[in-house]
Amino acid sequence: MKATEAKLLDFLKKSPQFVIPIYQRTYSWGKQECRQLWGDILRTGSDDAVSAHFVGSIVYIEKGLYSVTTQPPLLVIDGQQRLTTLTLLIAALAKALDRQRGSEPIDGFSPRRLRNYYLLNPEEEGERYYKLILSQTDKASLIAIVGNHEQPKEPSLRVTENFELFESLIDGRKGDLEAVCKGLSKLVIVDIALNRDHDNPQLIFESMNSTGRELTQADLIRNFILMGLEPQLQTKLYEHYWRPMEVDFGQEAYSTYFDGFMRHYLTVKTGDLPNVREVYEAFKSYARLPAIAAAGVESLVADIRTFARYFCAMALVPRAETDKELERAFHDLRELKVDVAYPFLLELYHDYKTKVLSNADFVAAVRLVESFVFRRAICAIPTNSMNKTFATFMKGIKKDHYLESIKAYLLALPSYRRFPNDEEFHRDFQIRDLYNFRSRSYWLRRFENHDRKEHVLVDEYTIEHILPQNETLSPAWRTALGPEWARIQQTWLHTLGNLTLTGYNSAYSDKPFTEKRDMKGGFKESPLKLNAGLGQLDQWNEDTIKARAAELADRALHVWVAPALPADAQIAYTLNAAPAAYTIKDHPKLSNKTLQAVFEAFRTQVLALDPCVTEEFLKHYVAYKAETNFVDAVPQVKRLRLSLNIAFADINDPKGLCKDISNVGFLGNGDVEVSLASLEELPYVLGLVRQALERQLGNGVGE
Repeated sequence: MKATEAKLLDFLKKSPQFVIPIYQRTYSWGKQECRQLWGDILRTGSDDAVSAHFVGSIVYIEKGLYSVTTQPPLLVIDGQQRLTTLTLLIAALAKALDRQRGSEPIDGFSPRRLRNYYLLNPEEEGERYYKLILSQTDKASLIAIVGNHEQPKEPSLRVTENFELFESLIDGRKGDLEAVCKGLSKLVIVDIALNRDHDNPQLIFESMNSTGRELTQADLIRNFILMGLEPQLQTKLYEHYWRPMEVDFGQEAYSTYFDGFMRHYLTVKTGDLPNVREVYEAFKSYARLPAIAAAGVESLVADIRTFARYFCAMALVPRAETDKELERAFHDLRELKVDVAYPFLLELYHDYKTKVLSNADFVAAVRLVESFVFRRAICAIPTNSMNKTFATFMKGIKKDHYLESIKAYLLALPSYRRFPNDEEFHRDFQIRDLYNFRSRSYWLRRFENHDRKEHVLVDEYTIEHILPQNETLSPAWRTALGPEWARIQQTWLHTLGNLTLTGYNSAYSDKPFTEKRDMKGGFKESPLKLNAGLGQLDQWNEDTIKARAAELADRALHVWVAPALPADAQIAYTLNAAPAAYTIKDHPKLSNKTLQAVFEAFRTQVLALDPCVTEEFLKHYVAYKAETNFVDAVPQVKRLRLSLNIAFADINDPKGLCKDISNVGFLGNGDVEVSLASLEELPYVLGLVRQALERQLGNGVGE
């Protein structure tokens, strides 16, 4: 590597050509970054006391460390955003000076010199004619601007918009362009030339962070795969695999969702859920596994491409799946926002495509996932462990009895991870506030269209409160509800029994029930399944609201179905034998009054940390579990010896009370030990215990 300071314009003038490799992300600077650069140039050019303005580094690969004027085109590793933006600015400046009949605000800034020194290679032909060659759609748009050609049919929006921005900023100077030219002449960069034989471009690329646009995990992964390859293979992998992925995602969705997809992909492949900020590091570790490395880079990229196609069909692209039942199921998942389930669903999709899983069983499995997530939301069960639930789902699946084992796994989930049964769901669905529910349009649409061959477009209707929302109810409504009308309204207003759909919301207004029933388009005439039975009622009060809620909740059990297995099959899938039944009496050391008081306070506060926490007395210690044991308490003569199930490096222990027991034999689970001997120590120790619980529930892994 060699690095030297250089004036930007001298650097451009001496360089034959810069090429942005195909694996680099597209031009991404927006108007904010362009305006900032414009402002810096004007301030520098307007102040004679300022001799230079540093704009960053340009890092590129050359074949050998020899003069830049004799080398072939240079591959840009870092600096694309600055090079492209300054090229657009110089092109806009040259165009403006043309309109001023070729004026030259300061020496060297005539339109001809701007183009021939910094934008073009006038003696070359073809692509070598241009100083800067971008990749993908950016390439054609920049060439059109610099070469004064017509834009392609699908131009690069960033390139064209920023060029137009610079044109307007220059026009705003009303011909006074001296400060712009002086500012450009003072720009300074660090010229960093890499030798392919001695420098590692990937390591240098990882350390770079382009001004204003932080590199995404996807940027790093793509460059890790492609950067070190020979150009021919590089081009093949990009054009055959990576570029089609970018197209499938779409420009906006690629930048928003691709990092998440790679996290799901790695979870499928490794069984571990990477930290959201460490997907690139997890990918490098995966790619370097002997079996993956031996299969070759093309096999890896092809596999990513395959799973990306599954992901887009499920999560992003309507109608990408040709099977109608699957597409409807994916549509419902998208509306319910079941992102945490994608690692599990990606593997199911792969097994479906490779004929391991039948179409019918795949549809049924997707619907079970939908029911699982929706029922838990209705029953207000905490969601903070669902990412790990789905990340490890496949470990419990027997693919020779695919759907049966999925049902068994769901039925066997412990308390806080449970699949709510029919009784719990039926009860909570009737009393939950469904009007302010996050997925309101989802549940209404699913309810109305269940078992319909001709689906109703629910979005064309509005939600109707049969008992109105108006806090000052009319005398007619108060009479209908009775003396407790205020309590009834407050209790049942937004619940299942009082909600429906209508196309006549404004006409219904706060009218009494019988008027809503009998008017044109009223409940008697409604074609909607949700309104079935309302036309036969004579009144609307607490009893009829509760009766309708119970009836709709009965129907809901057939929309969001629970898994069911014969008793003998469920027993066969029992994952763990029931543990021996121990109690506190099996721990005589806890009979010590002082230690007993400490233990009682400890267990009370640990069980209060989260509704999911359970306590289990074992032979040698007392275990507290969420996903699994997160703290074990071993009673000793004068203290509780606590084992925390968390890596020693991850525990935040300002007082230094914890010990690393990762390489020591001990009772309990985990790598961290801490003692608890008094009530005074409990608040601090409980903070350590909470860290182990949060790590297990997923709060410490960047959901």
